[in-house]
Amino acid sequence: MNLLTVFLQQAGGGDYSFLIMMVAIFAIMYFFMIRPQNKKQKEIANFRKNLEVGQSVITAGGIYGKIKEIEDNAVIVEIASGVKIKVDKNSIYADAQATQTK
Repeated sequence: MNLLTVFLQQAGGGDYSFLIMMVAIFAIMYFFMIRPQNKKQKEIANFRKNLEVGQSVITAGGIYGKIKEIEDNAVIVEIASGVKIKVDKNSIYADAQATQTK
């Protein structure tokens, strides 16, 4: 028996339990997987939009540093005394240790 035959038998019998189960599975996936991921992406985008000079950050490569300059699509990060690197804004994340100590 293929899946189409099973679905047609369910639909023809007037039993809506299969449809209800599929809706329930989609709802569970939405509330436990899709919605939290979208919320996290919005938080990261908001963080990158509100970057400030002097803020501690982490690059996508795992380099810790402080923001020295902000350009349109890039950020100058000081990773050591006198050592500055230019990093794309999309690879900047919040430093969790710095936010916990405040």
